[in-house]
Amino acid sequence: MTNTTVNIEDLRALIAGVLEIEPKEVTNEAHFTDKLDIDSLLMLEISTRVENAYDVPENTVVTSGARTLAELHAFVISKRVGETPAGPVIRPRPLSDPAARLFLLHHAGGSHLLYRGWAEHFPQDWELCLLEAPGRGHLQTLRLIDDCDRLVDYFHNAIAPLLDRPFGFFGHSLGALIAYQLTRRLHHEGDPLPTWLGVSAYGAPRVKAGTDDRPHLMSDDELRGWLRNVGGSTPQLLDNDAVWPTFAPVFRSDFKLLDTWAPPHDPEPLPVPLSVFGGRRDKLIGEDHLLSWRAFTTHFRGLERYEGDHFYVMEHRQPLAAAITAAMRSAAA
Repeated sequence: MTNTTVNIEDLRALIAGVLEIEPKEVTNEAHFTDKLDIDSLLMLEISTRVENAYDVPENTVVTSGARTLAELHAFVISKRVGETPAGPVIRPRPLSDPAARLFLLHHAGGSHLLYRGWAEHFPQDWELCLLEAPGRGHLQTLRLIDDCDRLVDYFHNAIAPLLDRPFGFFGHSLGALIAYQLTRRLHHEGDPLPTWLGVSAYGAPRVKAGTDDRPHLMSDDELRGWLRNVGGSTPQLLDNDAVWPTFAPVFRSDFKLLDTWAPPHDPEPLPVPLSVFGGRRDKLIGEDHLLSWRAFTTHFRGLERYEGDHFYVMEHRQPLAAAITAAMRSAAA
């Protein structure tokens, strides 16, 4: 008889049983190959047991590319026979009654994996919710969304049931814009507002953006060169002609969203505490543009800058988590 729900703790116990280890050793973010020493034969055994236990189509788990328990959990949910497709909310550490929720939004061309491993640096009674845009990760079969309002609609519908307790938003680059627009949507519709909003590596909206680059219109060679200059994308992705075509449509879709979004004229400052974060060597966003966020909130909580470029977040996971935790707690006080 198959399980009726896909419980992450059951999956944890299943993997631990195959490996003959304690379930606590199978953490949500531990890589199967690197941390758990799962080879191809063990992965095949795990796949067979998962497929039998959850009515997952044969041979789909082993080819899914899932590398951690959290990714496997999301994948199994997406493939369960008779269940709805996977949604955009990924919870590395699901809690039945969290004290607070923090929604994390990723950058252009990226995925929820930007925040891999973050959960361990936050309070144990907080639930992190990583938002995944369509067309990547476990949502790669869904059509990409290249319009800001439609992506906000998509996330708004997904998180609506999760706004029943204090929550905050943190978005990096493209994610900062979506977090801001999502907050505006909640405010406009009278829905619960975040306790705190964090925007990272993205300047405040400008009606006249000048002659900024429009990456979605660049040729492949120009776009790859531009991404190399900005930093954050691995050479294995940008320099591999076999891999690039898989990721190019995602970059172009996300950059089209950014390039075609029309900032609001004289928007009302949000009644939400807002903090800004950035890298000191960011070639895209200067300090003045980051500081201009103060006009978009009634409670500006300042700018924090870290060593690094546009993707400084990858090098400062722990201090950023501490700063976000402190900011959310201060805003809620």
